[in-house]
Amino acid sequence: MYNKPDRKAWLKAGTAHCEPPPVAQHPPRRLVLLGAPGVGKGTQAELLCARLGACHLSTGDIFRAAKAMDPAERTPALTAALDYMRRGDLVPDETVLALVAERVGCLRCESGFLLDGFPRTVAQAEALERLLAGEQLRLDAVLSYELPLEKVVARLSGRRTCAQCKAVFHVESRPSRVAGVCDHCGGKLYQREDDRPESIRVRMEAYERSTAPLADFYRRQNLLVSISAEGTPEEICRRSLEALHAAA
Repeated sequence: MYNKPDRKAWLKAGTAHCEPPPVAQHPPRRLVLLGAPGVGKGTQAELLCARLGACHLSTGDIFRAAKAMDPAERTPALTAALDYMRRGDLVPDETVLALVAERVGCLRCESGFLLDGFPRTVAQAEALERLLAGEQLRLDAVLSYELPLEKVVARLSGRRTCAQCKAVFHVESRPSRVAGVCDHCGGKLYQREDDRPESIRVRMEAYERSTAPLADFYRRQNLLVSISAEGTPEEICRRSLEALHAAA
């Protein structure tokens, strides 16, 4: 069974230190993962970390951990980021970059890393390049998970969320035992506004517009590796590892 690396340094920054990571693949892999909502990027991050022994560095995990953190423990950059999020605003590049810079030691992790959620813009990608260069490191590859729009819509529009405990089901791939009823608490399942087909299409269009320049940036550096996100998670993971091996 795969034991996830301790990520205290990534989640808390400051003086936090991680426990020694598990045995990693040598040389360690340093990767960025790209993928629209619904392509299964989070699942692939977990599977790839298990195969490579790398550490999953997700900016989303930082924000989730921060919400449960004592405000006195939060760094100024983290406090600023949460303030933007509470107002419903996008966290600006300079704040995201400050968060990652506080955690630059994680980029030196001897197990390697999978960056997820960062970079999101060309400016962030250029800043990451400078951070890595300062540590005499470089990315090995950028894995871009791709799935046709209609299949993304089918995946996300099938999701149902419990109104009480927030557990997530899927009408086809993970249905509840009783239709419309949560297996865990008996709460009513509903379709979130964000999971309606029309909302998904708007989000996908926004994602494509924002990510296209980033993909082009990495394509020009011969780092972009496109991966089909069709099939089972294990099939996609195997495809990813084969593509990484071919690109090495």
